Amino acid sequence: MLPSSENYEDDEYDEESEADFDVETEPSRTYAMVLSKDVGKKGIFLGIVDEEEALRQAIMKMISTERYAYEIYSWDYGIELSDLIGMPMNYAMSEVKLRIEDALTADDRIEAVEDFQVMRTGKNMLHVTFTVITAEGDIIEGIETEVEV
Repeated sequence: MLPSSENYEDDEYDEESEADFDVETEPSRTYAMVLSKDVGKKGIFLGIVDEEEALRQAIMKMISTERYAYEIYSWDYGIELSDLIGMPMNYAMSEVKLRIEDALTADDRIEAVEDFQVMRTGKNMLHVTFTVITAEGDIIEGIETEVEV
């Protein structure tokens, strides 16, 4: 015999489907790292960080990891910058803002990315500064990175 919806009353089902629980956020505590962009150097672990510093570290790791390049990460993790190499500088300067915003807002902890400042620092290098608005409404200012294009 297969169960059918005829055995349930609509009022009873609606009451059961409404859950009475609180959603708790996991702590952001993680290992502190020094990320190196040099291919031959490894990252260094320095202890434990939490809250804003942990999120800053996660942001730097996201924008330092090329999306789709590593099987260990989901397809939502990282940033797509490799196809900007060799593109006209004006295009790359405008596109890097969109790519950073796309990479970071894929994380549930980040609501928005704004106040971009992009400056050319070399023949194929950009210096990017921006501000992150967290899901809790906190503002993390002064995040900086170098992007090779």
